[in-house]
Formats: sequence, structure tokens, C-alpha cells
Amino acid sequence: MLKHNSYHDGRVQSLGYERHGRRQTVGVVLPGEYQFTTDGAERMTVINGELALRIAPGAWSSYPAGTSFEVPAHTTFTVKAQVPSAYWCEFL
Repeated sequence: MLKHNSYHDGRVQSLGYERHGRRQTVGVVLPGEYQFTTDGAERMTVINGELALRIAPGAWSSYPAGTSFEVPAHTTFTVKAQVPSAYWCEFL
């Protein structure tokens, strides 16, 4: 079953699904800066475009297409996109 998620006035959207008992989402981030908080650990792979990540109070790190980053459980983080960008998120 698919689940549609919409955040930040529709500027970040994803489709969630489950495979082999693990939750995953595939989504798009429009240009802008967006803050999220995790419940569990996540691994995000950038499939198209580029995302910048900041886990406060740290510095920004850039992730172009083909790279990934992990965010620990119960963490607030900010992503920033300069161009429309797509991602795949695995809930660890």
C-alpha cells in the first residue's frame, strides 16, 4: 500500500511503501530550506539534484546525486535544495 506524505505547504512530498518489512519513501524536494525531526534513524540517498544537510549545531554538508547520508533517531535536521531534487529514504 502506498502512503502520500506532504510537508512544508507541499514543497516536499513523498510516497511511502514497505518492502521486506522495512519502511521506505521516495520523494521530491523543491528549492528551499526545510526542517524535520526523525523518530527513528534514516538513510537518505539523493537520486537527482543535490541536497545540503545540517544537523544543528553543525556545519552544512552537500550531497549530490548518488550519495547518501544518515540521520540518527530523535534528531532535528535541516535540508536545503537549490534545484528540485529527488531522494530515497530508508528507515533503519
